[in-house]
Amino acid sequence: MKVTLSALDTYESSFTPLVVIELAQDVKEETKEWLKNRIIAKKKDGGAQLLFRPLLNKYEKETLENQNLYLVGASKIRLLLGAEAVGLVKECNDNTMRAFTYGTRQNFKGFDDNNDDFLTMAECQFIIKHELENLRAKDEKMIPGYPQAKLYPGKSLLRRLLTSGIVIQVFPLHDNEALKKLEDTWYTRLTLKYQPIDNIRGYFGETIALYFGFLEYFTFALIPMAVIGLPYYLFVWEDYDKYVIFASFNLIWSTVILEVWKRGCANMTYRWGTLVMKRQFEEPRPGFHGVLGVNSITGREEPLYPSYKRQLRIYLVSLPFVCLCLYFSLYVMMIYFDMEIWALGLHENSGSEWTSILLYVPSIIYAIVIEIMNRLYRYAFNFLNCFASLFYIAFVLKDMKLLRQSLATLLITSQILNQIVESLLPYWLQKKHGVQVKRKVQALKADIDATLYEQVILEKEMGTYMGTFDDYLELFLQFGYVSLFSCVYPLAAAFAVLNNFTEVNSDALKMCRVFKRSFSEPSASIGVWQLAFETMSVISVVTNCALIGMSPQVNAVFPESKTDLILIVVAVEVSENLNYFK
Repeated sequence: MKVTLSALDTYESSFTPLVVIELAQDVKEETKEWLKNRIIAKKKDGGAQLLFRPLLNKYEKETLENQNLYLVGASKIRLLLGAEAVGLVKECNDNTMRAFTYGTRQNFKGFDDNNDDFLTMAECQFIIKHELENLRAKDEKMIPGYPQAKLYPGKSLLRRLLTSGIVIQVFPLHDNEALKKLEDTWYTRLTLKYQPIDNIRGYFGETIALYFGFLEYFTFALIPMAVIGLPYYLFVWEDYDKYVIFASFNLIWSTVILEVWKRGCANMTYRWGTLVMKRQFEEPRPGFHGVLGVNSITGREEPLYPSYKRQLRIYLVSLPFVCLCLYFSLYVMMIYFDMEIWALGLHENSGSEWTSILLYVPSIIYAIVIEIMNRLYRYAFNFLNCFASLFYIAFVLKDMKLLRQSLATLLITSQILNQIVESLLPYWLQKKHGVQVKRKVQALKADIDATLYEQVILEKEMGTYMGTFDDYLELFLQFGYVSLFSCVYPLAAAFAVLNNFTEVNSDALKMCRVFKRSFSEPSASIGVWQLAFETMSVISVVTNCALIGMSPQVNAVFPESKTDLILIVVAVEVSENLNYFK
């Protein structure tokens, strides 16, 4: 028999706060009361049936600044029923992985009525986020007190509150004790060791754990390339054309490592339960808007958006913008080549040490411009932006010396900038803000829970982690630099390994101390990035085959007929790509 929320008492007078909701300072009292009632109301009445209270009571608000901060939690029963609703998969006593149900809870390994550790804190916060996001309007026409904030049946209340500026932010709280334990086993001790991936998953969720698992795997996968590349660099440094053997190794390496990762990733996510997690028909995302209608597949009432309008937006807005950005990226690349020609001419005329240093300046400037453009583009054009100049140098100019110089400068400059911009600078700013908050709390004379108050005030001012996109992008571009052109700069893998050893620690610091804790999201893989890396691998096969075909050693075998050489190169490329997609 299926157990429902209505049949159980899920109220608790005191609770562990898991999520914080910050309202704007001038929010009307009737709006606050309405929001509270919707959050604590029973599911059958359209509520979320969660626990809700202000951070400060009315007496504390008179002493302290009037902070519109509210704490959200849930009873143990409510969380367990929420775990069933979102389809969490857990290990059973017979070692099989099954979707959790409250009615059969005793069949799951580690479950005990007196044990609160069956669900991780990340899973609890994910359940609360799911319930808040799926609070939807019933018969309300507007948010009480704000007639301009229109509602219609099925509209996400949280989304409307956020877009109307009534709710400033919603974020999960850190567990300081658990965080300290995680830090001690993760990054505070600078030793070469494996990361505690399972512990990271328990605290931050599968999406972030998979990123750190992939970062660790990719770093170790780079070591063979670095070991081969170092002597190769030392012994044939000045001979730019002796790269055939290294390029051949690149062909195999770039394909094999991704296949091995897929196996390792499947093993991890099966153990976590997300590989076999059956996702029900998802609710429309909170940001989706459209006219209320009936979904032809699920039969449920939800917002619908006409497909012809979506196509019009693609062809009349998105496509012209893409073309404009591509033109701008190519224009900047041509300016870089003009600067290279100018620097080379200046060096040839004077031949001094200063002008030899000046030869690297255009590449450094171009690398900085690329980083700026990547952040502006964010979701597109990164491949063209980062690799167009390298392809032009390799296959149009056919200048291997310039290719090596450009690759080295782009790789090293981008790694240094990323370390500073992504971790070191935000950490310094956050430490400075933390000192100010501590002084402010210590000066208070009010009888309050100063520890919780300080934690919430400090965390609400932290930056918001925008997801793993930028982190994966950095690894994707690094993979491209190594797999595409490291045959002409064998030290690329060595620099990537050194960067990634520090990247693990700086990214861990960023997640634990710089940004707010992010909501967990169940993941069965690294998602679209697997396809992106596989596509890059195919491009690297084609590129390395072409570089081998251009080498003097291979050309010497076919001194008379270039046609035979081209056919052999094409045959190798086709063979490699067919083997990859088998």
